Amino acid sequence: MIHSTSGSVRFDGVVKKFGEVTALKHLDLEIAPGKLVTLLGPSGCGKTTTLRLIAGLEMASHGRIIIGGQDVTHLTATYRKVSMVFQSYALFPHMTVRENVAYGLSVKSMPKVEAAEKADQGLELVGLAGFGDRLPSELSGGQQQRVAVARAIVLEPEVLLLDEPLSNLDAKLRRHVREEIRQIQQRLGLTAVYVTHDQEEAMAVSDNIIVMNNAEIAQIGTPADLYNAPSSAFLADFIGDANLADCCVDQVVDRVATVTMNGHSYSVPAQGVRKGEAQMVLRPHVLGLVAPKEPGLQGEITYAAYLGKEMQYTVETAIGSLYVVTPVQARPFANGAAVTVRIDQNLARLVQG
Repeated sequence: MIHSTSGSVRFDGVVKKFGEVTALKHLDLEIAPGKLVTLLGPSGCGKTTTLRLIAGLEMASHGRIIIGGQDVTHLTATYRKVSMVFQSYALFPHMTVRENVAYGLSVKSMPKVEAAEKADQGLELVGLAGFGDRLPSELSGGQQQRVAVARAIVLEPEVLLLDEPLSNLDAKLRRHVREEIRQIQQRLGLTAVYVTHDQEEAMAVSDNIIVMNNAEIAQIGTPADLYNAPSSAFLADFIGDANLADCCVDQVVDRVATVTMNGHSYSVPAQGVRKGEAQMVLRPHVLGLVAPKEPGLQGEITYAAYLGKEMQYTVETAIGSLYVVTPVQARPFANGAAVTVRIDQNLARLVQG
């Protein structure tokens, strides 16, 4: 049977430099055993470098890396109890599926018969029982990715690393495979570190998300925390769709901020903001559209799209262009229509700095 020996991951003041370029700035983080944590951020933010440092494929310039209570800072990949699932799958085309899954076990000198049995257990775990005698070329992209996952988990790592594992799959298949990866991780209680640039993917699979920007951590939290309580305009704009509008916080009383925006006053949850300049975060579903004779923020629709279960609009207003998503109405607004934009003040958020 395949067992989990989940370990924690800790970075203490880790710095990584490539010559004069600093890829990571004094990184401190801790990942609890049995959790799936996603490293998310724009290109060049440091997320892949962080994953490679855990794997032992890169060495830290400064600081310590602790896995499962062991200081592995100076250990290469061979001596770390981690397994990695690569973006490219990295399957051997001349080997059968079973031989691919058993390869790491064979390298560790496990007897051939035992390695084959364990490989079959891994294939069964990822829903590929009976596929062991096929070649990788006889499998679909999603099936090849599951083979790569099986090859990683049969090694019973303390930490499973996944480097953009779904980027080669189409959208519908990505959703299906990410659900399978999450279910396997939870069933085995694996500690997993997942890298992606896809916000929806990160929110769908993660216990916690570490958002990185400019070689450092911007915010750590659950998907709900990051979406509903972003700590900065960057976070609000990066996680999900958001409209950002300049405003001024006039006062904060009992965790409610009185805000002036475009000459109108609003009462918005304060969430730690102070008096002064701020930006109001308006998610598309926080906004509604009504007839222009209603009081409120006036606008004109410049784009309208019917997407079956919802309407998507772009509305030009005095506070800028707003992206609005509403349920499908009996008579949707058309391009050029004048409207009033309604703001659900309880769901609006504020960010400063």
